[in-house]
Amino acid sequence: MSSLSPPRAAGVEIDPSTSSSVPAKERRASPLGGRKPVTAELAQFQTPDEHAMDDILPVDLATVRLLIVGVNPGLWTAAVNAPFARPGNRFWPSLHRAGFTDHTVDASRGLSASDEQQLLGRGIALTNLVGRATARADELTPSELREGGRRVIERVHEMRPDAVAVAGITAFRTAFGLPKSKLGRQEAGTVPGWPEDVDLWVVPQPSGLNAHETIDTLAAKWREVWDSLPAE
Repeated sequence: MSSLSPPRAAGVEIDPSTSSSVPAKERRASPLGGRKPVTAELAQFQTPDEHAMDDILPVDLATVRLLIVGVNPGLWTAAVNAPFARPGNRFWPSLHRAGFTDHTVDASRGLSASDEQQLLGRGIALTNLVGRATARADELTPSELREGGRRVIERVHEMRPDAVAVAGITAFRTAFGLPKSKLGRQEAGTVPGWPEDVDLWVVPQPSGLNAHETIDTLAAKWREVWDSLPAE
């Protein structure tokens, strides 16, 4: 079971002892120098660059308990080099509601070192299936997603986290060639080459465009993933 405190309606309480300083892999500063982008600036970040946003990773990959895999960076995310940065995205509010962070992270200007440490100190890392930034995830090609799935499998073999959670069922189905997959924990062996000792989950895409989910329902799914992890 998790060492995080149970979620509460108005937020969560977290024991500070569950976090510790973890050396992080170097990340680039926000291209905009710590300010929010304006709409007219976003188009310039829709480029072929396969590294539009830096991953959130520790130097020692063995410390990762949960690897969160997004689909790909949005343009706002690429503009500030921070995951799920666009205001209105429910990723950070749902993580806070689930107890992953002690406050709702505001990544709209970039991700602070202290917020990065909250994640890494609890064994949480973030990456994407595809590194290219787009205005919408449906602009990605099936081949990009399939190649992203192969890269994730390779990374998981290297990292060996306790679990991986992919945020987006549609992208997951294409990336791993599983058109009938459903949300939740995936059956062992469904993804060829997946390490048997690493749990695989699919959680909903947290974008505000996903009308089927709320912050509360997203938080419940994140909490289910975390509570499945083995005790430290």
